Amino acid sequence: MLVKLGSQGEDVKKVQAVLKIDISGIFDESTKQVVADWQAKHGLFNDGIVGDVTWKVMSQPVYNLSNLKGYIPDSVLSQIPLVADKYGIHSSLRLGHFLAQASHESAGFTAFTENLNYSAQGLLKTFPYYFKTLEQANAYANQPEKIANKVYGNRLGNGNEASGEGWKFRGRGYLQLTGKENYQSLAKSLNIDLVSNPELVGSQYPLASAGWFFKKNQLLTICDNGISNETIEQLTKRINGGLIGITDRIAKTQKFAKLLQVTA
Repeated sequence: MLVKLGSQGEDVKKVQAVLKIDISGIFDESTKQVVADWQAKHGLFNDGIVGDVTWKVMSQPVYNLSNLKGYIPDSVLSQIPLVADKYGIHSSLRLGHFLAQASHESAGFTAFTENLNYSAQGLLKTFPYYFKTLEQANAYANQPEKIANKVYGNRLGNGNEASGEGWKFRGRGYLQLTGKENYQSLAKSLNIDLVSNPELVGSQYPLASAGWFFKKNQLLTICDNGISNETIEQLTKRINGGLIGITDRIAKTQKFAKLLQVTA
């Protein structure tokens, strides 16, 4: 679909019907403004033109959260409406992807804070850039705070290893938000002091932090491409840096997509 200022016909009527405005079949200035406002609210480029991507999101059926009961904890379900509205996760397609990725990263919405209790061998395998010898790894093994300060020091807005900010701003929330810069940006979005109270990301804003991450990194437009394996892999690389856990991510996305009645 491609309708814009000056367009006329049945496609324009379809758009106007979805937006619940006067169905004239004429794409005038007022229709363009309503479309642009709708795009902005839903995290899309608000040019006031209804192309394939905008129409795909616009025509998605409204999701029914009751379909997820028993598959998603009630504590998470209760957070979805506000998080979805704030960060533009309005379509069932976007929500299916979002919940699947968040569920995988948090072990089914049970892990709120990053586990950094690695053995020496685990450090060599997981953080080879920072631990190149067994001797180096042994000096940090099974010391989560020390490990965090090592691997997160001097990056992501954190101070050096001695500052302790690697541990203070370690991964929290359902997508393991990490680093002082990200905590500061999320704090502005929520109007909450998360720099002084970083533990709130895990305890009170685990889903909101994930929603912010999706919007900030423009992941929602990837979700709009459907639920093919290729799309899920593309999304996973942006979240994880690789394809760790891709089999589970695909399975979860397909499951939530079916529950939310999303088609490929």
